[in-house]
Amino acid sequence: MSEQIYFNIARDAEAAVRELIEVSHLAAGQLLVIGCSSSEMVGQRIGKNSSMEAALALRDAVMPILAEKGICLAVQCCEHLNRCLVVERTTAEKYGYDPVWVKPWPKAGGSFATAVWEAMSDPVAVETIKAHAGMDVGDTLIGMHLRRVAVPVRLSVTHIGAAPITCARTRPAYIGGPRAEYQTDEP
Repeated sequence: MSEQIYFNIARDAEAAVRELIEVSHLAAGQLLVIGCSSSEMVGQRIGKNSSMEAALALRDAVMPILAEKGICLAVQCCEHLNRCLVVERTTAEKYGYDPVWVKPWPKAGGSFATAVWEAMSDPVAVETIKAHAGMDVGDTLIGMHLRRVAVPVRLSVTHIGAAPITCARTRPAYIGGPRAEYQTDEP
């Protein structure tokens, strides 16, 4: 992979994650889930051309931003690990998620999950989470890891590398009937 492709992936990822944080009003301590096909980022079909270089470009762009803002990162593994997630042990403990006994690698878990695992201080894998927002890079289907009411978020960045991105934030469910009153600001 050329330096230019690495630069483009990192630039687009940084812009996308910053915009998603702003639009979603993510706060310190909340969870952002990212699913990523490194194959799609380099213009190939999902699962067919895993690229550690593309994964590193994405990781290197988003992890410092999330750390600076205190936002917890969860990275979805591929279908070979049943879409389990990589998180810091402190995040798993904070949210009450039980670790599972697995470690991702590029051929089972994916390049991005592997890259993030290697960069985290005390990573664990968990089976499921309920994230406050999410970014899907390359159609990896992260919806199962979002809180119950997901709201699509349209960003100015539509691709990271060659991969399309789909983003969402979540909100509390509206309940009640015609007499219900709702808060004006969503948490």
